[in-house]
Amino acid sequence: MGQRCFIALGANLGDPVATVKAAVLALRELPGTEFIVASSLYRTAPVGLRHQPDFINAVVELIAVVPAPTLLESLFEIEARFGRQRSVKYAPRTLDLDLLLYGDELSSDPYLTLPHPRLHERAFVLAPMAEIEPRLIIPGRGSVADLLLLCADQQIEKILPQVA
Repeated sequence: MGQRCFIALGANLGDPVATVKAAVLALRELPGTEFIVASSLYRTAPVGLRHQPDFINAVVELIAVVPAPTLLESLFEIEARFGRQRSVKYAPRTLDLDLLLYGDELSSDPYLTLPHPRLHERAFVLAPMAEIEPRLIIPGRGSVADLLLLCADQQIEKILPQVA
């Protein structure tokens, strides 16, 4: 029996719509996982460093039989294939993949914090998650639908229907 996982995708360099679509396809082929669903694509303003292009975001749900650290390593490998370079925090990027939830697992390990430490504050993650599973509960935080209401001041625009 695998763990229900949610992965955030974001990009704002190059052709971010094409990149996020291609990354969803890469996640479909991820060893040790079963692809369940992808959200629509959303356009959002950058967080942190403001003077950069808007982001294209989505969330994917998978069932994983591999451990969380192994899944995270696979996500880093996909980012690298898409040219991701880790420079300063909140910098523009070709592709960002974040492991948001791995079942109900809680981890405060510096390498892998679960749930993702800021997911409950970010409409660009919560809106696509709510589209996939509005009744989802974020351990220690509450329901995705309720958390999204707390982010109502953050601009987010659905631009394309589900990508896969």
